Amino acid sequence: MARKAKAPVRFDDLAPEDKLKYEIADELGLLDRVMQDGWKSLTSKETGRIGGLITKKKRQDQKNDKNITNVN
Repeated sequence: MARKAKAPVRFDDLAPEDKLKYEIADELGLLDRVMQDGWKSLTSKETGRIGGLITKKKRQDQKNDKNITNVN
């Protein structure tokens, strides 16, 4: 069975949440595999790690936003 070619990801067109997911995958050294074989090629442990880091980053950003508004 022939493999369907994947369209290249255009990072400029991604939503901020999706950009973050790709950035974290890159930080973990998983981006090459994702780009070549897709997100389904990752193990549940790897995807859980990405999800956990996304949540951590969002909480940190919310905390920073609150600190900035409280200073004013």
